Amino acid sequence: MSARVAGVDLAAEAAGTAVAVLRTDRGALDPGAGGGSGGATVVLESLRLGADDDAVLEATRDASLIGIDCALGWPVDFVDFVARQASAARLTSDDTGDLAWRRRLAYRETDRAVTERTGARPLSVATDRLGMTALRCAVLLDRLAGDGRVVDRSGEHPSAVVEVYPAMALRVWGLARPGYKLTPDARSSLIADLGRAAPWLQFGEHRPLMTTSADALDAVLAALVALAHERGASIPPTADQRERARVEGWIAIPTVGLAELGAIL
Repeated sequence: MSARVAGVDLAAEAAGTAVAVLRTDRGALDPGAGGGSGGATVVLESLRLGADDDAVLEATRDASLIGIDCALGWPVDFVDFVARQASAARLTSDDTGDLAWRRRLAYRETDRAVTERTGARPLSVATDRLGMTALRCAVLLDRLAGDGRVVDRSGEHPSAVVEVYPAMALRVWGLARPGYKLTPDARSSLIADLGRAAPWLQFGEHRPLMTTSADALDAVLAALVALAHERGASIPPTADQRERARVEGWIAIPTVGLAELGAIL
C-alpha cells in the first residue's frame, strides 16, 4: 500500500518554486533494505523546479497532505489595524505605536510559538518581503479549495494543507546547517546527514537536483515535515490558539526526530 505527501517551497513567482512528492510504501519490507522499523520506506517520487500554480496543483493532486513553506495568513491584529486605517477610523488606546505594539501586529501567534519553542524566528508576513509570496499562496489555497480540497489554515485534520518551516524543522531534528542555502557543498553535507538520520528515506535520481538547488532541498524538507504532521507528530494549536490559527495559519513543529518518524510510518 502506498501513500503520498507533498512539499512546496513557494516563491512569489514560478522561478524559485519547487515541489516534491514523497511516496510511503508500507508492507512487509526487508529491514536491511533501508525501511523504517515501522515496516515502510519513503521514496522521493518526484521533484521539480520552476513550478507555476498549475504545476503545483497537478503535482500535488494525489497527495493526502501538502506542506507549504509560506505563511498561510496574516496576523489578525495587523488585518484589523489596516482595515481601520483604510476607513480613516480613529486609532484606539491599544494603538500605542511602540515596539511591543508593532511586534504584535507584525507577527502571528504561530510565529511567537515557534520562537518560544525552538528559538527560530519566522519572517513577518506583514512587514517583510514574505508578503509577496503569501499573496500568491492565498490564491493557491483558494484554487485548492475550488478543487474540493479541505483548506484549514491551522493544518488540523482533515485539512489538505499544513504550513511548514524547513529551517526550524532542521533545528528540531538536530541537523541545522545555517549555510545550506548558500553552497552546494553545504547542501551535500546536509543531504548526507539526512540519509544517516533517516535510512528509510530514498532520494534516488533526485539527489543531484537537491544538491544544486536550495529550493529543491527545501521542498523535500517541507514534505518531510508534512509526513511527520500526517503521522500526528507535530504540535497542534491549543484550544486558545485554534481560532487565530484558522485565520493566520499554524506552523507544524515536529515532535519526533527522523529516526523516530521512521518507526511510526
